[in-house]
Amino acid sequence: MPRDVRDTARQASFTRRAALLSLGTTGLFGTLFLRLHGLQVGQAEEFSVLAEENRVNVHLVVPLRGTILDRFGIELANNRQNFRVLLIPEDARRQGLTSVEDALDLIGRIVDLPDFRRRRIIRQAASSPSFVPITIKENLDWDEFARVNVNLPDLPGVVPDVGQTRQYGTGEHVSHLVGYVGAVTQVEQDADDDPLLRLPSFRIGKQGVERILDRRLRGAAGTSRVEVNAGGRVIRELARDDGTPGENVVLTIDEDIQRHTAEQFAGESGAAVVMDVNSGDILAMVSEPGFDPNLFTFGISHADWAALRDNPLNPMLNKAITGQYPPGSTFKMIVAMAALESGLINPRQTVHCNGHWRIGNVEKRCWRRQGHGAMNMRNAIKNSCDIYFYEIATQIGIERIAAMADRFGLGQDFDMPLTGERSGIVPNARWKRGQHDEAWYPGDTANVGIGQGYLLTTQLQQAVMTARLATGREVRPKLVRAIGSEDRTNVVRAPAIDLPQEYFDLVRDGMDAVINEAGGTATRSAVRGEGLSMAGKTGTVQVYSFSAAEREDGPREFDELPWRLRDHGLFVGYGPVDAPKYAVSVAVDHGGGGSRAAAPRARAIMQYVLEKDPSSQSALGPVAAAASSAGEQG
Repeated sequence: MPRDVRDTARQASFTRRAALLSLGTTGLFGTLFLRLHGLQVGQAEEFSVLAEENRVNVHLVVPLRGTILDRFGIELANNRQNFRVLLIPEDARRQGLTSVEDALDLIGRIVDLPDFRRRRIIRQAASSPSFVPITIKENLDWDEFARVNVNLPDLPGVVPDVGQTRQYGTGEHVSHLVGYVGAVTQVEQDADDDPLLRLPSFRIGKQGVERILDRRLRGAAGTSRVEVNAGGRVIRELARDDGTPGENVVLTIDEDIQRHTAEQFAGESGAAVVMDVNSGDILAMVSEPGFDPNLFTFGISHADWAALRDNPLNPMLNKAITGQYPPGSTFKMIVAMAALESGLINPRQTVHCNGHWRIGNVEKRCWRRQGHGAMNMRNAIKNSCDIYFYEIATQIGIERIAAMADRFGLGQDFDMPLTGERSGIVPNARWKRGQHDEAWYPGDTANVGIGQGYLLTTQLQQAVMTARLATGREVRPKLVRAIGSEDRTNVVRAPAIDLPQEYFDLVRDGMDAVINEAGGTATRSAVRGEGLSMAGKTGTVQVYSFSAAEREDGPREFDELPWRLRDHGLFVGYGPVDAPKYAVSVAVDHGGGGSRAAAPRARAIMQYVLEKDPSSQSALGPVAAAASSAGEQG
């Protein structure tokens, strides 16, 4: 083939290949262009979101917990700055330390780090990413915090920090009411879907108002949007929402009266309730001894918990609503009311008391061994004659007594915003058959007639009973005045108890004579002062039944008996006598009797309350304003 022909053929073949290559290249770049166009334009928003999710993390922000205040705006539980020290293990290693233990050795020269805390920190560091801060110690005082900051250049990886923590600054006398907060358990996490509970440092209410109103006190979580790098380390905060603070709670309690009431026990074990008989407001609810709720905020130590647990005076028990006591002679007014309603007892008719009374083969005694002589209803209340009440109780029967007790608030709870409220026991034949599979006997009725036997009440119930006796109305107790903007102070007058006025007059006359007439069981506990007075009733509850031999040979003087064998002392009263405003109930564990232990304390409480008379200062407006201001100040 000639050379020029071969060259022409070769050139034509090259041209075709070049054209095909050019076409392929053009198609490839066209495809790439279209794909890039789709990614950058058509799917730009989708990939922008994905990139943002990789770059930005959202963290929960713990809201400020609501404040708990008394009726005048005194803070019972609030929030304060929490000076703490954090450790970032990664930063510590970057600055030359080889382990978390080395960092703890350095910080331990400045702040006290017990061995158990060191072990906990080391375990936490081993299970957490190295860039996540670990709390070394919380609740530092200012001097400790200052020392940390001064020595910061020599503390690799250490970060001083200021947070918020719960504070109870009013003392142990409100501990059972307010309660305390503590760390969230796994059981609590499983029972509550609030994401806040998953945060390691979050605290929830464990007892008292803190627990029952926890949802409203804790508020709603906020969010913090932070930029992170590929390793998850925070670079900067992009946006922040602090969430919704918890609502403030205003209680009916008067902190001043609460403190004064607690002071009357002076190391004794017992409980007391002070109540406004018209509104039902609880002005004081004391259980002594108390405890320091601040111990629980950061986790109570084993030693502190053991001291509370093993204390024979039971400081963790709210005796005002959980402690159940036989009411003793304070129950005799209920028996009298039941007897009057039955129509079987003439209140002017007398029963002769010679100190002894027999039912079947059992002989019962009056507290006054030589007896009281002829007693009518009014004088039987004044002198607390057991024989009189044995007699009338067995005549009218247990069912009438139990029904009357129910009308005066015994044997029931009042749905208080507190943990541990008990309903007590008002027994009858059906109750005994169900609980003990036994018949009810007349001797059981006689025991209930003087407030003992199976009968149990709380001091809250005793205060309600007294308020109802004083007013003739179905007063119900109230502990909360306001939650946030919700005003609960509107007083709807309680309905009248459907009993004749003369029944109330007779019983009140007997209670007046107990204190204000010669020969009454508590005349030494009369309230003094112009326009000041109190009516009431003592009660003594035997906790140990001495045998005949023990009564003959054993110690009989109060101070010679072991504490746990001494009688409980109880008292209920109201004042002023002519226009009742306040009711008080007092129980002193193993105090030795109502007139000895409880009545003098009740007198001191009522005297103080009447002289103070806070009802003239109880408008909610200033209280709500104080509550709002306290919440803003944190």
